[in-house]
Amino acid sequence: MKKTSVTLAVCAALLTFAVSTTSMAQNQSSKQTPESTEIYEPVPPVVTPGVVTANTSGTTPPSDATVLFDGKNTDQWVAITGYDPASWEKTNAGPLKWPVRDGIMYSTKGFSARSKQEFNDFQLHIEFKTPEKVEGKGQGRGNSGVFLQGRYELQVLDNYENPTYVDGMVGSIYKQAIPLANPSRKPGEWQSYDIIYQAPRFNKAGMMTDYAYVTVLLNGVLVQNHAAIRGTTEYIGYPKVQPHGAGPILLQDHGNPVGFRNIWVRPL
Repeated sequence: MKKTSVTLAVCAALLTFAVSTTSMAQNQSSKQTPESTEIYEPVPPVVTPGVVTANTSGTTPPSDATVLFDGKNTDQWVAITGYDPASWEKTNAGPLKWPVRDGIMYSTKGFSARSKQEFNDFQLHIEFKTPEKVEGKGQGRGNSGVFLQGRYELQVLDNYENPTYVDGMVGSIYKQAIPLANPSRKPGEWQSYDIIYQAPRFNKAGMMTDYAYVTVLLNGVLVQNHAAIRGTTEYIGYPKVQPHGAGPILLQDHGNPVGFRNIWVRPL
């Protein structure tokens, strides 16, 4: 009987403690104020946004952007032959000599453009226009490309009433991710890409531990929503995984005189 009494006393004490703890938690919860969940640091930096202008300069860059082309010259770029990392990582063809007219640089047969600066995660803005005079069809019409870190192609193509394979149309991650929509403007009209890019991650052994991811707006319309990039964007065959660090922005020459303006990037 004595042992049972002790056991009952312990149980009663535990029950009293549990009730007391629950009551205390309820009291603490009831004492929450709006200030309890307000955070004041770190304070985000002030960035002055760009503005849309009526002239050929397009949308001006925000105050913290790195400007890669401001309509004056191609000093931030070098020329490369082809667009295979195996070649451009080792050599380049000297200063980029794409012609610049009225604040626009035009792709020229024989050389692609590689930014001198290299980036990891970034926000990229670029404006382009395909030739007003329509020549060719499918992939032969206004073809170029924006290569992220010099390896992963976001297709540039005149897809205004111009059908082609959907994983190679404008807004696609070439041969990997079909665009969610086709908001193409007419040939010769200015179009814009706004790109949020997260670089792939690799371990010390060179194995990919996380894909690259990209979100893309074409003319203000979402065409890629956090799409995974599984490797290089190959013309023939499947993606290849090539471990790398920071990489350049590359603008492809594909034999069509595509115009580019107002190119800026914000490292993230």
